[in-house]
Amino acid sequence: MLLKLDENLGRSHVEILRKAGYETDRVHDQGMSGWADSAVWKRVCDEGRFFITLDLDFADVRRYKPGSHPGILLLRAGNRSRAAVFTVLQRVLNECRLDSLLGCLAVADEIHTRVRRPPQTADG
Repeated sequence: MLLKLDENLGRSHVEILRKAGYETDRVHDQGMSGWADSAVWKRVCDEGRFFITLDLDFADVRRYKPGSHPGILLLRAGNRSRAAVFTVLQRVLNECRLDSLLGCLAVADEIHTRVRRPPQTADG
């Protein structure tokens, strides 16, 4: 599974995801820091990567409708320290494979993960 981490996530986050078996790139390492969300999002979708971010703008289910993209995981730690975000990410990884969130909009905090899944089709 291909992942892209937004510029607000660091190398320690890449490391934990790679150890879990995910091919992970960071916006920062690709020279995309400071890009508008729309430009980052276009690149994420063009590359077919599942996106992990702290940016609340990506929580808008109307704009990022489940099923219309590779998937988004929004990490909502109590604070934005690297350690707090790492703890939330580790909890998510302990509870599920990210593959189960493909096409979804998921919001995770220290306690639980809320998942908006793509609408079911008549035959699915």
